[in-house]
This record gives sequence, structure tokens and C-alpha cells, in this order.
Amino acid sequence: MKSAYELAMERLAKSDPSSGPVSAAKKQQLAEIDRVYRGKIAEREIFLKQQLNSALATRQYEEADKIRKQMSSEKARLEEERDSDKERARRA
Repeated sequence: MKSAYELAMERLAKSDPSSGPVSAAKKQQLAEIDRVYRGKIAEREIFLKQQLNSALATRQYEEADKIRKQMSSEKARLEEERDSDKERARRA
């Protein structure tokens, strides 16, 4: 007996033919996109953490809050870009 989840996944697979198996080349391309964006995210985090530590050391707490917000918004933006690039690669 199949679970509701399994039945839903089967219906989804039937309704979206592009969700089929992914070729090795596509997998490699998707992995490369992940690698590039992990690097970009890490780069921004390192840069902003240095600024955050500097702001905290000089007791600029409002500036530190702004930097924290910037960190989270930039990470979200980069993750959104990554997902968009991966979706384009899947459809190509």
C-alpha cells in the first residue's frame, strides 16, 4: 500500500514530464552552479563578518544590526539567484 506522499509524487511526475531523470552532464552542471554560489555566499559572509566584528569591537550596535540584516538579505538573494540559475539549467 502506498502512502499519500508516494501517490502525490507519482501524480506530480505524470503532470510534469521535465521532472524525469537528470543526465550526468546536467548533474555536473547543477553541482557546478552550487559550488559557485557556495563560494559567493562564503565570500560575502567572511567580508560582512569582519565588518560585524569591527562594529561590535567599537560598540556600534546599530551598525552591527544593519550588517546582520545585510548578511541575511544577501544570503537570501544569492540563494534565489542560485535557484534561478539551476532552474534555467534544468530547462535547457
